[in-house]
Amino acid sequence: MTMNFKKLLFIALLAVSAVTSAQTFTFQTTGFSVMERNAKGSWGKWSDLTPANIIITLDTNKNRIVIYSQEVQLYRIADYPAQIENENDLIYPFSCVDEDGWPVDISIITRKNQNNRKQLYIKHKDVVLLYNIINYRDKAQKK
Repeated sequence: MTMNFKKLLFIALLAVSAVTSAQTFTFQTTGFSVMERNAKGSWGKWSDLTPANIIITLDTNKNRIVIYSQEVQLYRIADYPAQIENENDLIYPFSCVDEDGWPVDISIITRKNQNNRKQLYIKHKDVVLLYNIINYRDKAQKK
């Protein structure tokens, strides 16, 4: 094999592996809470957890997270930082941009010490949204 053919084959294999690793995940919310920054710049308290039944998709093919709330929230994933794991949590961070072009940090966190409860955090400059989530497939299996 020539060197150019080997390089082309290597690039083709990389492209195929990148395509096959891209996936779409669907979640359903069970609760919602919000925390806002006050006029002095300090974070307030979390609002009471409100029951919520909203579908969320994480689409790594299209590099986006969509929350199908009353007002649809669309976040473009700009970067996939490395996952973080400690004794309490498994965190999948996403560096995103909202529809207005503002940076937003989104994390999916599995709480190991809380029966592997999953939460989605959306951190804007002055507000943090929290959704308790389950895998959509898990919800269907419980019926």
